[in-house]
Amino acid sequence: MANHLELLTELQQLDKVPSLERLRAAQKRRTQQLKRWAVYEKEMQNKKRKADKRRGHGNLRENHRRVSFAASIALLEASARNDPDEVRYLLKNNLSPDLCNEDGLTALHQCCIDNYEDMVRILLAHGATVNAQDNELWTPLHAAATCGHTGLVKILIQHGADLLAVNSDGNMPYDLCEDDPTLDIIETAMANRGITQEMINETRAAVERRMLGDIQNLLQDGADVNQHDSQGATLLHIAAANGYAQAAEVLMEGGARTDMKDSDGWTPLHAAACWGQVHVAELLVSHGANLNAKTYMEETPIDLCEDEEFRNHLLELKHKHDIIMKSQLKHKTSLCRRTSSTGSRGKVVRRASLSDRHNLCRKEYQTEAIVWRGGREEEERERESEQENSHSQDQVSSVSGAEGQRSDVEPSKTQQLRKVFKEYGAVGVSFHIGISLISLGMFYLAVSSGLDMTALLCKLGFSESVVQSRMAAGTSTFVLAYAVHKLFAPLRISITLVCVPLIVRHLRKTGLFRAGPNRP
Repeated sequence: MANHLELLTELQQLDKVPSLERLRAAQKRRTQQLKRWAVYEKEMQNKKRKADKRRGHGNLRENHRRVSFAASIALLEASARNDPDEVRYLLKNNLSPDLCNEDGLTALHQCCIDNYEDMVRILLAHGATVNAQDNELWTPLHAAATCGHTGLVKILIQHGADLLAVNSDGNMPYDLCEDDPTLDIIETAMANRGITQEMINETRAAVERRMLGDIQNLLQDGADVNQHDSQGATLLHIAAANGYAQAAEVLMEGGARTDMKDSDGWTPLHAAACWGQVHVAELLVSHGANLNAKTYMEETPIDLCEDEEFRNHLLELKHKHDIIMKSQLKHKTSLCRRTSSTGSRGKVVRRASLSDRHNLCRKEYQTEAIVWRGGREEEERERESEQENSHSQDQVSSVSGAEGQRSDVEPSKTQQLRKVFKEYGAVGVSFHIGISLISLGMFYLAVSSGLDMTALLCKLGFSESVVQSRMAAGTSTFVLAYAVHKLFAPLRISITLVCVPLIVRHLRKTGLFRAGPNRP
């Protein structure tokens, strides 16, 4: 056999010869190649025979062992094939009819799914448990009712199937049945057994009550409520998936963490979102659960939510949470930098306490109260001169008509408000205080009800930067309500300026208001 260099040399020579000679050369090389392969294969067979002789005949027999299956696999496979003879043979050889697979499914479960009535009778006759539960607490009656197998439902009920069995989703067999004839059989059997709605509600709540009792015992013993099970789930995962709001609240008050992940990377909030547990999801978010947490498959709780209405609700909760976090971040940034104090002690980080925030609101109220009382005597004299100037300017403006323009010295809203207080006294002050209290109360109710005030104010035309700066003073309900209340101060002043003269004019006509010595 030629080596690689010889083949390259020969290839250059073949380019110059006719096609027939090139074909003959190729056939020659192919024949050599096949001979070489035959020699190689013969050598390999000889090596294999020598190796087999060294192992001995005993080792050769071991390679022909028969394959055997577990008893549970044999029984389930025979049941799935609807092979009564094989099932009878296995059961007569003392095989338990309640053997199950890794999902907890017994042969009776499988036959109820496949609608094998004869096989179900055989299994029940050999002692199969009629109320056997799989890993998700489904009984054979759950399976038969879901599939609408009327005949099987009758057989199971005759053998004492539990009509109030609750699976892991909190559903009973009649909850899952969509076939009307089958549902009628189940409801008739429930009526014959004297089952009432109170008994149904009691049975549904029994599981949560048992779990709640177990949790309280664990807390009393000082046990770790964040311990994982074989699948990485905690007690809070279980409570969230099943919608046990009371149990979830007790767990979180006892130290259960909302950020714990199971073996799939799911947090309790993922479980609540996947199984549509709205109240538990709200409870978890209120205790700091992260709506942006991702599983190992990069899925957030919102991605796992299948119900559109629930998904929108979670998006709304996420939006509110993002606004609060953004507001806190801006507030923190503004408190940590004081550019006017460069090189001084003002560079120290300062944080406003809760009492400081309330004092800020109290100070603003005091300032507004000073305005309502009319200010000091010096301010009174300044206002009188301003009022005279304003009166003359108004006259000039009325004469000039459309050609005239407002002067730069026109009084501000606050100055006009002071004029109303001076001119109309207690009526003006009382009216303005009244609408201010009403305004503050309305905004307090709006904020406490969870209304997104930032989005609402931006839609009304307020600048987002102004709104954020106003609402960055704190996140308590009162502070946020007061911040929104202050944004509408110009509107309240305008209402006072318009309404107070009309009210006083009406009171004068009725004789209920008389002008003082300094009032017109």
